[in-house]
Amino acid sequence: MSTKEVNILFIADIVGKPGLEITSKLLPGLKEKYKIDFCIANGENGCEGKGLTVKLARTYFALGIDAITSGNHIWDNHDIYDSLDKDHRILRPANYPKGNIGKGSTIIENEQGLKLGVLNLQGRTFMFSIECPFATALEEIRKLRKQTKLIFVDFHAEASAEKIALGWYLDGKVSAVVGTHTHVPTADECLLEHGTAYLTDAGMTGPFDSVIGLRKDLAIKRFLLQSPVRYKPATGNLRFCSVLVTADSETGKASSIQRIMLP
Repeated sequence: MSTKEVNILFIADIVGKPGLEITSKLLPGLKEKYKIDFCIANGENGCEGKGLTVKLARTYFALGIDAITSGNHIWDNHDIYDSLDKDHRILRPANYPKGNIGKGSTIIENEQGLKLGVLNLQGRTFMFSIECPFATALEEIRKLRKQTKLIFVDFHAEASAEKIALGWYLDGKVSAVVGTHTHVPTADECLLEHGTAYLTDAGMTGPFDSVIGLRKDLAIKRFLLQSPVRYKPATGNLRFCSVLVTADSETGKASSIQRIMLP
């Protein structure tokens, strides 16, 4: 197959119904405008901010999303468990210990026959002490590169330093490393020395009149009282956060990375 510049759109954590609403509104136009070859979305907050359901996953796929990544909240809704095992397009972080259901990487193929590897990892700093994301990444990348050099990594992690370190560690081995989890978009998108596109955090797709998606009153109550409150997504000031990466289909190296945030 001849070399082609491939456009990959990654949608930041879709939060509840508000996130689905703005994604449904904007995604078709964005796919047409930027001639998107592959679309990935982090969907771990789709079900009222906690977890994912089979119905939501089907809705995302119907909108033109090709693969769904996740993070620690993928375990919050048992409805998706069966699909984690059976649908290769729905991922959980690859570095959860062996014995867990689901998979952390996949290959998706578009109508033109182009293949994209998608790898989902989770950080360990201020999060669960699971397997090493650095070692797991190399193992999974070796498998993916047998089929394609185009590889997109969603690194679901809390600490910026851990994300930046993984970006440098995988520079030249993957097309892109994009961070998720904090729901706060960063402005450090860049092309690393050996051709990997990098961004510390893509942010979130959903209500920005909130505390990282949660209703402000509930978030403030939780901090004041230091006791659990039921998560309820906010509804105001919807924004669509995403990242557009262009990479060479033959070498896998990225040529550009662009943040897209739309009201």
